[in-house]
Amino acid sequence: MIYPHNFEQKIGFDQIRQLLKDKCLSTLGKERVDGMTYSDKFEDIQEQLNQITEFVRIIQEEDKFPDQYFFDVRPSLKRVRVEGMYLDEQELFDLRRSLETIRDIVRFLQKNEEEEDPYPNLRKLAGDIAVFPQLITKIDQILDKYGKIKDNASAELLRIRRELMNTMNSISRSLNSILRNAQSEGYVDKDVTPTMRDGRLVIPVAPGLKRKIKGIVHDESASGKTVFIEPAEVVEANNRIRELEAEERREIIRILVVFSDTVRPSIPDILQSYEFLAEIDFIRSKAYFAIQTNSIQPILENRQLLDWTMAVHPLLQISLGKHGKKVVPLDIELHAGQRILLISGPNAGGKSVCLKTVGLLQYMLQCGMLIPLHERSHAGIFKSIFIDIGDEQSIEDDLSTYSSHLTNMKAMMRNSNEHSLILIDEFGGGTEPQIGGAIAEAVLKRYNEKRTFGVITTHYQNLKHYAEDHEGIVNGAMLYDRHLMQPLFQLQIGNPGSSFAVEIARKIGLPEDVIADASEIVGSEYINADKYLQDIVRDKRYWESKRQTIRQREKKMEETIARYETEMQELDKSRKEIIRKAKEDAERLLQESNAKIENTIRSIKEAQAEKEKTRQARQELADFRQSMEDLAANEQADKIARKMEKLKEKQERRKEKKNKSQNTDVPKPVVRKEEPIVVGTQVKLKGQGSVGEVLEISDKTAVVAFGMIKSTVKLDRLERTTSNTKAKAIDTKSTFVSTQTHDNMYDKKLNFKQDIDVRGMRGDEALQAVTYFIDDAILVGMNRVRILHGTGTGALRSIIRQYLQSVSGIRHFADEHVQFGGAGITVVDL
Repeated sequence: MIYPHNFEQKIGFDQIRQLLKDKCLSTLGKERVDGMTYSDKFEDIQEQLNQITEFVRIIQEEDKFPDQYFFDVRPSLKRVRVEGMYLDEQELFDLRRSLETIRDIVRFLQKNEEEEDPYPNLRKLAGDIAVFPQLITKIDQILDKYGKIKDNASAELLRIRRELMNTMNSISRSLNSILRNAQSEGYVDKDVTPTMRDGRLVIPVAPGLKRKIKGIVHDESASGKTVFIEPAEVVEANNRIRELEAEERREIIRILVVFSDTVRPSIPDILQSYEFLAEIDFIRSKAYFAIQTNSIQPILENRQLLDWTMAVHPLLQISLGKHGKKVVPLDIELHAGQRILLISGPNAGGKSVCLKTVGLLQYMLQCGMLIPLHERSHAGIFKSIFIDIGDEQSIEDDLSTYSSHLTNMKAMMRNSNEHSLILIDEFGGGTEPQIGGAIAEAVLKRYNEKRTFGVITTHYQNLKHYAEDHEGIVNGAMLYDRHLMQPLFQLQIGNPGSSFAVEIARKIGLPEDVIADASEIVGSEYINADKYLQDIVRDKRYWESKRQTIRQREKKMEETIARYETEMQELDKSRKEIIRKAKEDAERLLQESNAKIENTIRSIKEAQAEKEKTRQARQELADFRQSMEDLAANEQADKIARKMEKLKEKQERRKEKKNKSQNTDVPKPVVRKEEPIVVGTQVKLKGQGSVGEVLEISDKTAVVAFGMIKSTVKLDRLERTTSNTKAKAIDTKSTFVSTQTHDNMYDKKLNFKQDIDVRGMRGDEALQAVTYFIDDAILVGMNRVRILHGTGTGALRSIIRQYLQSVSGIRHFADEHVQFGGAGITVVDL
């Protein structure tokens, strides 16, 4: 049951109907919009919502849905039911195109029948619809692509049109001949051509010369300066044209009558197909309206329930959208334990909009339409909806405003039950506040006892107190910004709202003494209670805002964590890729080395042990090996030396421990004075076993050959040795180490970057990064590197330079040139 009779006008559903009609393609769909009714059948509503949802998906995802020809030829088909009646050319053309559309729609919906069907509800709708392909073929035999009867629609029509064409050509030739003669005699102007009057070909002639041409005068121009003469020679031919045109029309009518006789038995089935086309047009209009208003299908339950999130009034949304504004969404929840929502708050704060939004969306839903709210919303089914909104006073019916409210209350109390939804605006208004509030409270009690669902707006304090004290009723408030003195149009459930009467009166500009008198009349207790109510609403809004902010930050933090995890995975993947590529490069370099060795061996064999060529091949191999090993030699020298120093320190610590553990009476060894190191001396690095030969000595360094490796070493790191056998063994070992490490050294030198950026790092992180960077620079033999630490407080610069002073392999460091960074960059010479 829907109450009252003008329910749709009160909630604005009549405007929804008009918007749907505007989106229909023909009268087929418009009739369905007019016939759309409220339903409380759960299965029917669910099926309609599913159909619209599927069509929305078709609009958004499919490119070739056949909706081009929606023609309503049902009146013509019903007329043809009478024997002897026929469809004219235009009606037949519309029938052909609309039947083609029906056929294509049915094929579209049934094309996925064997696969997973994306549109099951629409396919079910098209399940038993006839498509009449033979009828379309017959129409194509009669009509051309422009909807005109074909010449070969019948043999008689073809004969008539050929004779008609020949006769017209004959008349045209005769007229042109007569016209040329008249032009040569000067009766007619040179630029005159034959024209048509009353369906007959005539020649325009000046009135004074009309007797020069024999014939019939058919017409004259509006100015009287031209008469139109049909020459006597073509009168009979023109008469024949008229006869042939009449014959053509009779033959066309005969063809259409014959076709209509063929169609007549199938008219009931064709009309049924047009009902399907009307339903598709109807569903299509609702789908486009849903897209326009961002409407979706909520989770529908077969019980009384309102659990809506971000619900929007569609008409208000369209209206505000034209001005670039947005509607404040509504969150509302009504269930078995919280059936009636009592909304209070300031005037013009949005109470009536909330009421109409609930009424309109629930009515739209049960009329089979999608509604604009969040997809996680739940909606139920109500068997009846009652509304009491607006001024219903009537002079004819002797009804005052309050009388109309009482009449509506009586109807609601009589017919409402636990399956009903009541919507009442300004409950108890229209009469003396004290008795009006008392009656409203008594009526509210009856509604609650009947377990009716509802949304009620009011300003009465006694109703707010009643809602607080009784189960099943809950207070709600429309929020108001006291500082900006403007409504926020937000509904908050849980606390009653203040009417902000004093604040609004002050904003309007009512004299302060009037406001003070009013406050004194109503009493300080009421004023204080209203202020406390405002404070409660304000505090709740504040904490709700805080909670929302925390949720947003948590969500942002979760997104950040997820992004970091993804980046870590990508970095790990990149690291593996770099390692893989390095291995490939090392493998390639090894293959090149092996190929060079094999080529050398083959050259020796091919030379058949000729001394010169053998020596030359060996020399090439030695040069290649030397070029490969020299790359690593200089890079390894200092690093090996540092490692030897560390090993030497460890050995000395072990010796000290050993000496402490032994007897103190053990005699000390005799210390011999060490001879100086000269060119040719067999030496080894202190703490190491590798034996080499001194090739050159300059100042405090010496060039030592360790097997095939030549290294520049400081003299204080060398000691004499006479072990030639051990030197040979070490030479072999050194050669092996050089070959083994060459690939890594080559790759490291190739990819080494001479700049490092430590800005933004902590002191210990930056120092560790610089330590590794300087070690690698020394290892690969760089002459100069740059450390980008920035200026800032100067802390990073100070830490890094303290470290650089302690590194023995550094010759000099200083600020970069002012043009290239100045004190923010340290240049290091190695």
